[in-house]
Parts: sequence; C-alpha cells; structure tokens
Amino acid sequence: MPICISCKGKTFIRDDITNNLACSTCGRLQEYDNLVDQYGGINGPTGTFVSVGTTGTGNVYSYKETKIYEARKLIDDVSLRLGFSPSESDDVKRMVATITEGEYGQGNWFNVFVGACSYVGMRRDNKSLPISEVASVIGSDAYELGRMIMRVVNFLDLKKPNFPEFDIVNLFERTLRNSHSFADVEGDKVQRMKKQGIFLIHCAMKWFLTTGRRPLPIVAAVLVLVAELNGISVRIEELAKEIHAVVHTSRLRYRELLQALVKVAQALPWGKDITVKNVVKNAPFVIQYMERKAMSKPSKKKDSEGDVGLNLGDVVRDCLRKDIGDGTDMMSFEDDSETEMEKLKLAHQSRYFEVEDGGCALSVDNVDKLKLSHECLSMMYSKFLDEVGNVKSSGGLKEVRERKKRRGFELHACTEWWNGKSALSRRLLLKEILEKDVGLDVVPPSFVNGCVTVKKRREKINAAKLRIDKIMHPLNAHSGDSIDTRTTEDVQCTKKRKRARGIDWEDLIIETLLLHRVKEEEIEKGWYNVLLELHVFNSGIV
Repeated sequence: MPICISCKGKTFIRDDITNNLACSTCGRLQEYDNLVDQYGGINGPTGTFVSVGTTGTGNVYSYKETKIYEARKLIDDVSLRLGFSPSESDDVKRMVATITEGEYGQGNWFNVFVGACSYVGMRRDNKSLPISEVASVIGSDAYELGRMIMRVVNFLDLKKPNFPEFDIVNLFERTLRNSHSFADVEGDKVQRMKKQGIFLIHCAMKWFLTTGRRPLPIVAAVLVLVAELNGISVRIEELAKEIHAVVHTSRLRYRELLQALVKVAQALPWGKDITVKNVVKNAPFVIQYMERKAMSKPSKKKDSEGDVGLNLGDVVRDCLRKDIGDGTDMMSFEDDSETEMEKLKLAHQSRYFEVEDGGCALSVDNVDKLKLSHECLSMMYSKFLDEVGNVKSSGGLKEVRERKKRRGFELHACTEWWNGKSALSRRLLLKEILEKDVGLDVVPPSFVNGCVTVKKRREKINAAKLRIDKIMHPLNAHSGDSIDTRTTEDVQCTKKRKRARGIDWEDLIIETLLLHRVKEEEIEKGWYNVLLELHVFNSGIV
C-alpha cells in the first residue's frame, strides 16, 4: 500500500486533472504514480512521464519539439550576447539546421557547436569576430572551440573566396566602435583615430608584427597608442581585458610597436635622441614622416640616407610650422625637469631650421627654394642642442620673464601633423601594403629568432665536437692548453650568475647524435625526437 511522502498517511483519493493520487490528509500529490512502461513493441502505448519532453501540467510537446525549441532559444541568446543582427542570427540557425539535418542537439557540445557556427558565419561574411570573445560568451575553452570550428569548416567545405582570411583591420574598427573606453569620444576624433589606427595596423603588417600571431594583442597595442596621440587616457591592462586579449602579450606587442617607431625615427635629424621612453612624444613627427614616405613616388637614385623621392626638410618644416613663439615667453625651466626640457626643445626647433644664404636668413617657409641636405639639418639641430644645454647649465629660464602665452605647444593638442591622405589610411591588400615604403624594411621576428636559435645550436655542435675529440684523441690535446667548450649562451648566463658552467640535456643529445654520425645540418633544425628515433633507437647501435 502506498504511503504519503509528506505526512506518511495511507488514505488517498484520485485527482481528476492529473489522474495522480492525492493524500486525503495533507493533499500532497504523489509523483510518478501513473507511470506506465513501454510495451507492445515500438508502436505500443507509452507512459505519461516517458515521452513528454518538458514538465508542466497539460504539456503536449514531444521530446523533439522541445529539443528544437531549447536549441533555437540558445542560438538567440548567443546571438544577442554577441551583438548579431536578426539576419545574422537567422544565418546561424540555418547553418545549425543544415549541419545537424534538422535534429539540433542539447548539452555542452551543442553550446560549443553554436559558437563555432556563429564564428564561421561572421567569417564567411568577412566580418571579424575573435574566437576568444565567442569562447567567453559560451563558457568554453578557445582551443575546444577552435577544433569545432575546423570541423564545421571541413563539413561545409568552405574555401576561398567563400571563407576569406581574418581581417585585422575590420577587427580594429569593430573594437574601436564597441569599446566602452571610447564611448564618450567625439565623432570627429573617433574618425581620426580610425584612420590613424588603420595606418599603424598596415605598418605593423609590413613590419611582420602580425604574422603568425593572434590579432587581439596588436589591436590593443594600436588602440592604446592612438589614444595617447589624441589625448585619451586608456590603460592597456583594462583595454586588453575588455576585448579578451592576454595582458602580457598586449604589452609585448605595444613595446614591439614602439621599438619599430624608434627605428623609423633614426632617419630624422634628432633620431639619435629618440628612445622607447620618449618615442610617444615624438610620434607625431615620426608618423608624419612615415606618411610622407608612403605618399612619395619611388625614384631610381637613392641618397646615403635611403630616401625614396622625399625631401626631409619638407617633413621637418611642416611638423614645426606652428606659431609657438619664443620659448622664453612660454614656460619656466627647472634644472631637474625633463618635461620642461622636452618642451623647450620643441619650442626652439622651428627657430633653428633656418638657412642663411649670402647673409640673408631664409625662414622655414622658404626652404622649398633650397636643396636642404640631411647633413645640414643635423648640423643645425646639433647647434640647437648645444645652445639649449648651455641655457640649462647657466641656470637660465628659471622664472617666467614677461607672461605666459595663452596658446602653448602641447604635443597631444597638436592635430595638424596628421594628414590622413596616405593610401595606408584606407583598406589595402597585403601585396599593396608590402609595396609601400614607410621608412623601415625588416624581416619577420620569427625569422630573426630562428636565425639566432640556429646560431646557438651551431655553437653547441662545435663545443660538442671539441669535447668528443678531446676524449677520443687525448694525445692531440696539449697538457698546457685548456679548451673552452662553453657557448655564448653559457658565457652570458655565467656572467648573470643564472647557472654554473657545464652542459645540459641539449648538449648530451647533440653529442649522442654526433656519435651516431648524424649530419650537422639536420641537428641545426632542432628536431631532436625525430633524429633520436631514426638514428639512435632504430640504428641497431647500442
């Protein structure tokens, strides 16, 4: 006899609506009372709680209908959180229905599958959507999502041009438009930042800073630099977390971008004074030089500085063409103030870019009439630096002599340096970007690192050969001679006191491979596991 699960009573009545037993004492419905097992084969009657897909009184939906309803509800939720339009959300639904043949699904795998279809749909329409953003929305791992994306791409057989490459410029525009850090920025300034960012993104692509790397960190680095140039305070840590980029990698890309700008700035007369610490203050001059360089037409004859049809005097003249007056009326100067020193340099630069010809001084506006060489510019700038140093050593300019001008020369407030007419400020193909000259041609960082690694392995191979020769032919080594078998890396680490002199596991593997007569060219490639498997374990030599 059944017992009430609430009051342990034994008297029940049948409920007319649910057809379940109800306790006559407390009125509690007894669950699963009318459960009927399936019998009579596949076409036999079924129990009430076996075929109904969802709970609730009077529910007539089947299991499949409920599954499809929940799946579409999940797709709408993911599309809403990703900011999709109704048409984009419908595309994701059609893709899911096509791949699953209308069966949809449920569970954690289906969440990952919906995220993969969302990414592929946006990528197919040439709309950049970061994988890390999709992974954060669906609560999945980026690597698991990437594997699902590859399965979706292979199933749909998506190839170029139906599945274009990832557009980092589109990602930059989308991040600038949707970021909360730039929500209060004026529309005109946003458009200027957009063109400046596209210009720097194209330069980073030409300098191979984006090759084989995740796009979000370089986008974060460019956004921070552009914000600083336009007087907007943005921390790279906050921006990286907002766009789901790795903070450490974003800092590294930002430093690499500054280092590239420092290399470009070496072509300027004061380039030797520009470092990573002060390159942001000089970035307007450097970027305008790069823009002029990109807009210039290549010429057959190149001077010693490597200019391609570009007059550096024009760049300097336009950068410094601003009515800033004399520095003695603008600011006070303290001996221990590096900021005031930088302001003083900027204030006096325009006065020193004047050329005397026959006792008649030509102003900066008349430089077009002369052929101004790089040596002349360097000499005038050196003269300017010497005089500024003398003023600092003599203790002058400690106080304002007359009055401060209402308009000071603030670097971030000066927007005349940006022209925005270069082709690099618009969308270009990779081939067109590589053909542009921005004042710096470099090889990919991965290639440089590979060359350095091969050089280190070559040193290890030579050191291992010396050790093997010393053991196999001890008579050839003189008693008074001592062979230093350390590599450059060992010497540097010893100087830094990171490790003592000796050999490591890589040296032992190289010695083993050399004893098994493996070619040195193969050892330099660094495929130690493959070489050990081929030449050591399968060679028959113990």
